[in-house]
Amino acid sequence: MPTILGANSVRETGYNVDNSLRFDAASSSKITRTISSSGSTKIFTTSFWMKLSAYGTNDAMPFGVDPDGSFGNNMITMEINADRKMRLDAYISGAYVFRLRTKRLFRDESAFYHIVFAVDTSQSTEANRVRLYVNGVEETDLDSASYPSLNTDININNSGNIINFGGRSGTFFPGYLCEVAYIDGAQLAPTDFGEFDSNSPTIWKPKEFKDDVTFGTNGSYLEFKDSSALGDDTSGNGNDFSLTNLAAIDQCVDTCTNNFCTFTSTHPTASNFTLSEGNCKVNKSGSGTFGLYGTNIMLSKGKWYFEVKFTADAGSDRTRAGVAAFESVTSNSTSTIQGNFSGFEFTCTTSGRFNIITAGSNNEIDGFNSYSTGDIIQFALDMDNTKLYVGINGNFFNYSSSNTGGDPSSGSGFVTNSATVLAAPVTIYAGHSVGVSGTSTLEYNFGNPSFSISSGNSDSEGFGNFEFSVPSGYFAICTKNLAEYGG
Repeated sequence: MPTILGANSVRETGYNVDNSLRFDAASSSKITRTISSSGSTKIFTTSFWMKLSAYGTNDAMPFGVDPDGSFGNNMITMEINADRKMRLDAYISGAYVFRLRTKRLFRDESAFYHIVFAVDTSQSTEANRVRLYVNGVEETDLDSASYPSLNTDININNSGNIINFGGRSGTFFPGYLCEVAYIDGAQLAPTDFGEFDSNSPTIWKPKEFKDDVTFGTNGSYLEFKDSSALGDDTSGNGNDFSLTNLAAIDQCVDTCTNNFCTFTSTHPTASNFTLSEGNCKVNKSGSGTFGLYGTNIMLSKGKWYFEVKFTADAGSDRTRAGVAAFESVTSNSTSTIQGNFSGFEFTCTTSGRFNIITAGSNNEIDGFNSYSTGDIIQFALDMDNTKLYVGINGNFFNYSSSNTGGDPSSGSGFVTNSATVLAAPVTIYAGHSVGVSGTSTLEYNFGNPSFSISSGNSDSEGFGNFEFSVPSGYFAICTKNLAEYGG
């Protein structure tokens, strides 16, 4: 199973980060700022927390600086290559001034990494001129490294340069960024931005730093607090950023102190689907029978709530969403649950068909409610009492009466209480089963929606943003709730 790392596993982090910004590579999303007043041309630091999403065979660039946005003969970049190794480059006047490449692979899509990229070409020790830290520890075991000469001018803060978080053509960053800081004129350490947890000393977590660092002329701090002004600089400098292909819905609550559930492209079944919008939007077109499993958080205890919007369906019962008993899913199979697994599917039939599947044997049930494309399906999963409740557009089904009126809070109307169907750990599931052609697009809201919410509902802990009310006693699937209710 995937592992939750860093501050994500601590409920009481002391300092809590409320928001992140979700970048979508397919949408070419980025934030940029053009420097108007020159600062240090030799010294800078950038610090941020990132949670990666699927990016296939392309490189991904979370940070870069160049004079015109073309990233041609003059640029400083941080890129994660298709092989999942990170590369730091300074390419000035057509030649590399420095170039570092990690041995570490950045392939974990289940948690946030803290990244500090700090440069000072006036340092007397060559290896100290360019430093990379990951989760509080310096990367010194590198694949390759070439460092700048003493006092090299890297033109980092020249007037007219463009600071870029999110990428460029062919290398757009997919995932979440939070606590994004840029420092002009100082080479800082990770301890300026984070600390090891006193109770769990192997866990690195963020700390409040705004009043303890000097940001410099072109410094900035992006907390993404205001959904109507996501590029606001809160350092006090007023160095605001411009947004490209980003909107209010991209302000997220999935952060380095409260990690929310998503799918991961590293699970073998993900190769048949296209994941986007922070691994919360699932798309599959064409013919074939495929299932997607392996969310970053799987569930063994507690009571959990999530929603799925059927944005596009392939008709009949071809587009499906639900849950699966993860241990029943064989590692070499990419089938739907009906292949030979155990779990539950809601399908896109107009009658709202359920499939309750035990080791591939399907109990198909129709007639609970009408369904149409664009509906939001609700799931309330009670792992303490082995029960699953399903609703549509605000009304839970009642299995016993074949109608609405189910109530997860009171325990009435569950659609299955099979210990085999809901065997722990349970993974969230998406399915596509099409004989000829069709498109399935499912948007999963674990409290961190990729689609617009008209009402806005959180759980009783104040976590999540849902279209419909969260049943009493049920919670958004995130690490703070997992630490409290999932143990």
